[in-house]
Amino acid sequence: MKTNYELRYAAHPVDAKAYDTARLRKEHLIETVFTPDEVNLVYTMYDRLIIGGALPVKEILPLETIDPLKSDFFLSRRELGVYNVGGPGVVMVDGNSFELNYKETLYLGAGDRNVTFASSDPAHPAKFYFNSATAHRSYPDRKVTKADAVVAELGTMEGSNHRNVNKMLVSQVLPTCQLQMGMTELAPGSVWNTMPAHIHSRRMEAYFYFEVPEGQAVCHFMGEPTETRHIWMKGDQAVISPEWSIHSAAATGNYTFIWGMGGENLDYGDQDFFKETELR
Repeated sequence: MKTNYELRYAAHPVDAKAYDTARLRKEHLIETVFTPDEVNLVYTMYDRLIIGGALPVKEILPLETIDPLKSDFFLSRRELGVYNVGGPGVVMVDGNSFELNYKETLYLGAGDRNVTFASSDPAHPAKFYFNSATAHRSYPDRKVTKADAVVAELGTMEGSNHRNVNKMLVSQVLPTCQLQMGMTELAPGSVWNTMPAHIHSRRMEAYFYFEVPEGQAVCHFMGEPTETRHIWMKGDQAVISPEWSIHSAAATGNYTFIWGMGGENLDYGDQDFFKETELR
């Protein structure tokens, strides 16, 4: 078992305009979310969100604290949202067991607690993708499924963006300090997400793309609305979206993505929209 982590620092949008492709990918793309029997973490200075993945195969993986947290437990001052995007798995929290199947999620409140990840069947290992934000108090743990979600059906087939937005770890479903997470599923034949594009300057965001067909790719768009950039991505990769940046994508096939946010409010509709014809 091994825990890997790295720090990502926040960038001024004027500086980001000068990034070439390699620098843009280095600062914002998380290429390796899952490594067998390891926990991978990226601590970003955008609202101090942590983006991570755990892939237990032969071992039970603990959620260990890391030096930047300066705490004895990972969740001492943090809340956590976990999605399972693999085979059946179990999250243990101080002896309490939460079974997570495919596309089910779990919210864990702050506290000095021991958390572990395990697969129910090593031949079909669980893949736990998670986001963690700082927390000012502890809210109750809760498993959330798509049946519990607030679902918004958006877009059209004619516009190539017919999709269901499953709002799962949001204030309409359960209380959190600042973390919000959900899952957007695109219908077959649709490739665009999050159009019209928008920013929410009071919250940053992270996207995790999965169910990307073999041999296909996702083109993630970011940057200021009048100074956009793009990052080509594969399945099971994540990308960091600053609060000043749009976050949208088109792909060579339909796909699913998990969005997570941290910031100063919990208003999902707190967005500043831009028409497609306004983007540059």
